[in-house]
Amino acid sequence: MRKQVAIIGSGPAGLFLGALLEKSGIDTIILERRSQDYVLGRIRAGVLEQGTMEMLDAVGCGARMREEGLIHDGFDLTFDGRRHRIDLSELTGGKTVMVYGQTEVTRDLMDGRDAAGHAIVYEAENVTPHDFDSARPYVTYDKDGVSQRVDCDVIVGCDGFHGVCRKSVPEGSITEFEKVYPFGWLGVLADVKPVADELVYANHSRGFALCSMRSLTRSRYYVQCDLSDKVENWSDDAFWDELRRRLPPKLAEAVNTGPSIEKSIAPLRSFVAEPLTFGRMLLCGDAGHIVPPTGAKGLNLAASDVFYASEAIRDFLDDGNEKSLKHYSTRALKRIWKAERFSWWMTSILHRFPADGDFNQKIQEAELDYLVHSKNASASLAENYVGLPY
Repeated sequence: MRKQVAIIGSGPAGLFLGALLEKSGIDTIILERRSQDYVLGRIRAGVLEQGTMEMLDAVGCGARMREEGLIHDGFDLTFDGRRHRIDLSELTGGKTVMVYGQTEVTRDLMDGRDAAGHAIVYEAENVTPHDFDSARPYVTYDKDGVSQRVDCDVIVGCDGFHGVCRKSVPEGSITEFEKVYPFGWLGVLADVKPVADELVYANHSRGFALCSMRSLTRSRYYVQCDLSDKVENWSDDAFWDELRRRLPPKLAEAVNTGPSIEKSIAPLRSFVAEPLTFGRMLLCGDAGHIVPPTGAKGLNLAASDVFYASEAIRDFLDDGNEKSLKHYSTRALKRIWKAERFSWWMTSILHRFPADGDFNQKIQEAELDYLVHSKNASASLAENYVGLPY
């Protein structure tokens, strides 16, 4: 089999890239080691930047997002028992974000690809990229016990942090930068009305909390927890009690409680691999970088990656100059590091760092107080939150 581009991974990065390339008349195949149901069962964040919304519209998959998604003009910061609103729209000249689950984005892109008749191979085993440092790259995989080969011009790894593509790069060809945070997020999904119309980020001496949502009737809440903690240590009642402790009194009283649909603990990590281009193989999304979820940048960085990658691949296929593929890495990394900085900063001012003691808590509160009372500081926060331009 021959395709112009072989994409490994059917998460949002792979699906977005496939949609952008097929829209330009470039023939692609997407290989996914999991089943479609498994991919759609993954629960992820759902705050979309302006650019991500526009990209979903551009590939013809934005109708349901526009109908069901929740536009947010701002969000709240709480600290020292007080609540402050960051008006994103006012501070950025009308830009907003949208609450729309990553699972829904994935479903919309899958439906769009299926309707157009483009290939996704699910449950592809032993997917392996080959000869990406040559003019004849190819990918092999097994399906239903039969070995398959896809010859292509470009391979794109959209296969996540633990995927095969980054691991296939020759030793010494890649530099990895990483910061592991000394805490995690305990998250609960519940069919209860959200406590507020917009997201609430809470700094508290007991630890960080986040009040988020998936819809007007489904809420997603998080509390900072120890890395050694276990989900089974937390009953639903214990979670709701701890969440309320970390919110200002009036907000805590308004929390609607109910049985959890899903409960999990996620560690926090910052990670970047450099470069993102290896001959004729590119890395996009979590295959090349991870951000802590505090700044809501994971899915949105994947979207900007594939925007740059689609342009680089189109240019390469037009003129055969591999400099276009190398340029992808340079362009993407500039935006990645700015998002990494923002996510690190949001994490550092909102979380309790056990080793830093009460002094750090007071410094955080002072910085947050400055942030909400300085229009310039608030504008910088808002500009990064709605998403820097591509």
